[in-house]
Amino acid sequence: MTHIPAVTLNDGFSFPELGLGTYNLRGAEGTAAIQTAVDAGYRLLDSAVNYENEAEVGEAVRGSSVARDELLVASKVPGRSHGRAEAVASVESSLRAMRLDYLDLELIHWPNPSVGKYVDTWRGLIDARERGLVRSIGVSNFTEAMLSELIDATGVVPAVNQVELHPYFPQAALRAFHAEHGIRTESWSPLARRTELLTEQLIQELAVVHAVTPTQLVLRWHVQLDSTAIPKSSDPDRQRENADVFTFSLTDDQVAAISALERGRLWDGDPLTHEEM
Repeated sequence: MTHIPAVTLNDGFSFPELGLGTYNLRGAEGTAAIQTAVDAGYRLLDSAVNYENEAEVGEAVRGSSVARDELLVASKVPGRSHGRAEAVASVESSLRAMRLDYLDLELIHWPNPSVGKYVDTWRGLIDARERGLVRSIGVSNFTEAMLSELIDATGVVPAVNQVELHPYFPQAALRAFHAEHGIRTESWSPLARRTELLTEQLIQELAVVHAVTPTQLVLRWHVQLDSTAIPKSSDPDRQRENADVFTFSLTDDQVAAISALERGRLWDGDPLTHEEM
């Protein structure tokens, strides 16, 4: 079993440096895959209402040999539940679906800017935290301006912002904003799935230098950017491989070279149609 280190969030809670994405992990096979990941050392389980697998995540947690307080279960408020009362109701619904007493992290899945209720939705998550329904609260797919708006309106800084982040889209400016405000970066699509990233000559060559796989090399790049990647895999061997990125380090020059592969955002439009690829 791999030990995955953790960092401390701005609210004092612990947060792993690598987690498990659960998108499309459904049914009995999905539950089993999540449990094998926990057995391999994963402690952060990233779910969402829109993934339609909260019941499976909850079942995996309840059936695990790892104590509940050692696991970090995350879910997300969908766009259709924006609003203060609606956000609290979404958290309550997730808890019922998972059959858990509390969530460790709740995110606003998408700012839904055309609706314009993300500040009220954030107030709802603050309410949910004050009621003990969730420990940490954060957002997903928010820009610097949106984060500033939340902070200015409520005085509460998100603990996490989960965004598209990979070597083709390293998000330097946003990560700098996060660092300045103590917000933990979390990466969806960390391996830029459905692209040629893992076959890039630089990635291949550096993987040979460090005697690791291209996937491990890219996940280590995320670690050294102070970003928690959440790769998804249902294969036990791949889960263990993905987690085994804490026994080697990249040089600063190597990190910079990987970041220089930047092309820009890969997923146009609503990121929820591409998430976890």
